[in-house]
Amino acid sequence: MKIGVLALQGAVREHIRLLELAGAEAVAVKRAEELADLDGLVIPGGESTTIGKLMRQYGLREPIMRLHEQGKPIFGTCAGLIMIAKRVENLDEPHLDLMDIDVKRNAFGRQRESFEADLAIKGVADVFPAVFIRAPYIEKVGEGVEVLSVIEDKIVAARQDRLLCAAFHPELTDDVRFHAYFVEMVRESMVTNVAK
Repeated sequence: MKIGVLALQGAVREHIRLLELAGAEAVAVKRAEELADLDGLVIPGGESTTIGKLMRQYGLREPIMRLHEQGKPIFGTCAGLIMIAKRVENLDEPHLDLMDIDVKRNAFGRQRESFEADLAIKGVADVFPAVFIRAPYIEKVGEGVEVLSVIEDKIVAARQDRLLCAAFHPELTDDVRFHAYFVEMVRESMVTNVAK
C-alpha cells in the first residue's frame, strides 16, 4: 500500500510519519507522474488559494481527479478539505469539485483564534485531540455524506464514500487513529478495486 501526501504546502512530513505509523508506505508527491502508482492521497493544510494555483501550475488537478475516478481514497485536512469540496464560500469555481459539501473558509477566525479541542469522531475515537488553525468548517452536506464530528454545531469531519475530510490538523498530534482510519479506507478500496 502506497499513500501519497501532496507536498505543495503544509505539514507533509507529519502526515507521512503518522501514515507510516498506521502501517502504510507514505511518499511526498509534487509531480503528476508520481500520482500514477498511488493507492490513496492526502491533501494537507496550508493556504487553499495558493495550493489551488500550484496544483494547476504543476498540472496536478486532472491526475488527482483521475485518482478519484479510479476509486482511490483521498483525505483532505484543513485547506485540503477546501480543495476537495464542491462548494466553497466566496469561491466561484471549486478546486477539485469532488465532495458534496458546502464549506466556509477561516470560519473559526484568524491565526490568533487557533485552538485545540477534544472531539468525538465517529469510527475513529471517542476523544481525539484536534488542532484548529485558521480552520474552515462544513456548513452543509449533500446526500451520501456522513458527518463524523461536530463542534459547536459546526461539522468538522465527514466522509463520502472514498473521500474523507477534517477541518483540523490530525497530523499535528501524536494520535495515529485518524490516519489509521484512512489507511483502512485505502486497504478496503484496494480489495474492491482488485475484485473489479
